[in-house]
Amino acid sequence: MSATTTAVSPDSRALWRGGRGPLLGVVVVLVAGVLLAVLRSGDGGALRHDSPTPAGALALTTLLAEEGIRTTPVGTAAEAGRALGPDTTLLVAFPNAVPPSRLTDLRREAARADARLVLVSPGEGAVHRIAPGVELAGEAEVDERQPGCADPTARRAGGATLGGRVFDLSAVEGAAACYGQGSLGTLAVLGATDGTDGTRAATVLLGSPEFLTNDALADDGNAALAMGLLGATEKLLWYVPDGSEPPPEQDEQSLLDLTGDNWRWAAGQLVVAVLFAAVWRMRRLGPAVPERLPVRIRAAETTEGRARLYHRAGARGRAADALRESTRARLAPLVGVRPSAPVSELVRAVGDRTGRPSAEVEALLAGPEPADDPALIALADDLDTLREHVAQLPGAGARPSPAPPSQPPADPGRPPAPPKKDTP
Repeated sequence: MSATTTAVSPDSRALWRGGRGPLLGVVVVLVAGVLLAVLRSGDGGALRHDSPTPAGALALTTLLAEEGIRTTPVGTAAEAGRALGPDTTLLVAFPNAVPPSRLTDLRREAARADARLVLVSPGEGAVHRIAPGVELAGEAEVDERQPGCADPTARRAGGATLGGRVFDLSAVEGAAACYGQGSLGTLAVLGATDGTDGTRAATVLLGSPEFLTNDALADDGNAALAMGLLGATEKLLWYVPDGSEPPPEQDEQSLLDLTGDNWRWAAGQLVVAVLFAAVWRMRRLGPAVPERLPVRIRAAETTEGRARLYHRAGARGRAADALRESTRARLAPLVGVRPSAPVSELVRAVGDRTGRPSAEVEALLAGPEPADDPALIALADDLDTLREHVAQLPGAGARPSPAPPSQPPADPGRPPAPPKKDTP
């Protein structure tokens, strides 16, 4: 009959059962990331002069090239400023990604070079830097719209796909608000001067970029409007920020500035949600309820598990102390010694009972740490032998008879009591 063993260390099958769930989750996340990257791989060509994707502008630059207009891509504000000239149009595809001070520099350099600026869907900060006096008046749905203004380029193009940001030009003289209503327009054309310093070059603000893209260029009068706005000069600079230009020190923003104005409201909602979740999951008040243990572990498995831990850590001293402590606790009642008595008293009592030298008993019950694993095994065997020897001795476990009570001292004024005689 083969001996059965109880193993507590996990095997490969147990490791696979425990780790396949997290591993499957990691694989699903990686596959989803790859699929999203593949499906969105075309988004990188948005408003790029050489991109054939629906959101790109390759068709527009091709039409401009046929008219003899050269399109030059630039990736930084410094590069765009150096390339500005007297017969140049600078298209800023993503003005909100350009640091504010860089926009101010571009406005100043465009005025010095008598160049033309075209900003696509600028935000409030970009509008204030490039076109002082113009205000944002909300958003409008992108749809086919009629010019509704006196600008000759817009009137020649007719209906076009405009919308997005709405510009309020009521405080600006010599400006045309097109594709909107009254002083509100989704396309703003500002003249060569703004009434303040008289140096600003002609500026165009576009509420949305849809009419410039490959997907919508052939609709309505989009091609005519795009050609009229960007083909008025011989050279076109197509500025798409590439992220390689660090922002100036004055444009650096803190984390709170980058989070926007609504972060406090969002943080408050998150706190309320956390409080509700805490109340929902908190322990209910009431008497303690006993629960059945999900599993019962046998003492042999616990002992084997602790032994494996000691062996893995090389803690022979700790294992020897545990063995000696257990042996001392079992020997104490066998030789009539209190469990809390000092080790020296237990050693003396065991030596008197067994006839062994006290040094030998002390080496077993309170000796040094074993030098190696064989020495630890030998110590365990010797402790078992000693305990069995003491347990087999006659009178093992008998408590020592208490000492007779001491006689009170004799009273010097009383004669001593006569000795008792034996009764026949």
